[in-house]
Amino acid sequence: MISELAEKLFIDGSWRQGEGGRIPVENPATGGIIGHIAAATPVEIDAAVAAARKAFKSWSRLPSVERSKALKRLGDAIAAEVDGMARTMTLEQGKPLNEAKGEILKLAEACHFYAEEAVRIHGEIIPNTTNDHESLVVREPIGVVGAITPWNYPAELIGWKLCAALAAGCTIIIKPAELTPFTALAIARMAENAQIPPGVVNVLTGPGSKVGQAMVEHPGIDKIAFTGSSAVGLRIQQSCPTIKRLSLELGGNCPLIVTASANLDAAVKGAVRRSFRNMGQICIAINRIYVHRSIEAEFLQKLRAAAEKLVIGNGIERPDADLGAMASAEPLNKTKEHLADALAKGARLVTGGSAPEGEAFAHGHFFRPTVVAGCTHAMKVMSEETFGPLVGVMAFDGVAEAIERANDTPYGLASYVYSKDMDEVRYISARLDYGNVAVNNVDAGIMNAPYGGRKQSGVGYEHGREGMLEYLNFKHIRIRYDEPKVTER
Repeated sequence: MISELAEKLFIDGSWRQGEGGRIPVENPATGGIIGHIAAATPVEIDAAVAAARKAFKSWSRLPSVERSKALKRLGDAIAAEVDGMARTMTLEQGKPLNEAKGEILKLAEACHFYAEEAVRIHGEIIPNTTNDHESLVVREPIGVVGAITPWNYPAELIGWKLCAALAAGCTIIIKPAELTPFTALAIARMAENAQIPPGVVNVLTGPGSKVGQAMVEHPGIDKIAFTGSSAVGLRIQQSCPTIKRLSLELGGNCPLIVTASANLDAAVKGAVRRSFRNMGQICIAINRIYVHRSIEAEFLQKLRAAAEKLVIGNGIERPDADLGAMASAEPLNKTKEHLADALAKGARLVTGGSAPEGEAFAHGHFFRPTVVAGCTHAMKVMSEETFGPLVGVMAFDGVAEAIERANDTPYGLASYVYSKDMDEVRYISARLDYGNVAVNNVDAGIMNAPYGGRKQSGVGYEHGREGMLEYLNFKHIRIRYDEPKVTER
């Protein structure tokens, strides 16, 4: 699949050999080059925008039931190619093959979910102060969407935007991260297989600083949907030369609070999963843990044991591994930097702290799941988003202190609580300043409920009906009626 898609762009329903410079794509588990992509040129960007604008005229007027059928076909096409698409993802992103398969199936699920939502774009009739007036509120698609997506979940994070936009009646241009472009191109291939009309889905590859920024500045794009760092999100917001709708799902620095009443085994299991899954490269990863002092020692003992049981491997050779390679040297180096900072400021290493040993790990971006304890908010691990397999632990004495520590961040994406005391649960969850709060579980986002952050973690929502509403404008139509002329008989 990679060799077929290399150096190609998908514009107006056709595959084009890209005219721009070539960018190598690395296998993060081996350091080898798996292929090259083309950096889209200004002419190619204009062509994609023109195709999307032309297609919008017919796609937006298509009956919603027909858009629903198209999304169902797309979901079915993706599910049928799960093995090939997952292998492509693992080769360019590093996550184990079985986990990649799960992500591809979640992409198919998003298609099917929004296929159902497409037929439920309702309006309202609002009574006026007099009987001769009536207000209709209708919802109409925004227009052409520019989706700029990251490398950590290269299928799902496209799917949330793609499926909601198409359900609403928008057309879309996708600019994937240059680390993981082939998954996006594979999705375009599935759109082609599902007979999505030309121009409705387009994929441009290249650097975010050039291709992504050109989309932000393009007057023919009506909305930007972005997932990535808060710094880049702010730059997008500040650099739009025209008014555009924005959805920005940005960084996090997510806390876990473990109270004295918590089921300790469940809390440890959740902490390990959400701290280290996808090598910690997830916006809702647990970055910092606040545990009640009375259970800190036991918690750390169990956390260490659970972390050390995780199996790391090349995701192709060990499809059932718990963890694969990190996606590139950049997040790996940041993880090392945060670890060194914590240790220099007095934290103690509980487990991890280095790459796994052996020839199999010598050339890839591997790192062992790492826990540091005795942390303070002077340490980067507690105050910044690491985006790697490193978690800091800090003891607390009272619930109010834990809440204050958890909220002491400019971010507000997701937070987690383990407690069996329902009074504690209500008190803590009501005071955590986050868009998502998961209690006694670590799945802060599900497809049928709104997902979004607060503060510097972004604006707008994905998932759920609310995710589709982000791609719709509201129109108020106020009508005055006269009494009809009645002919007497």
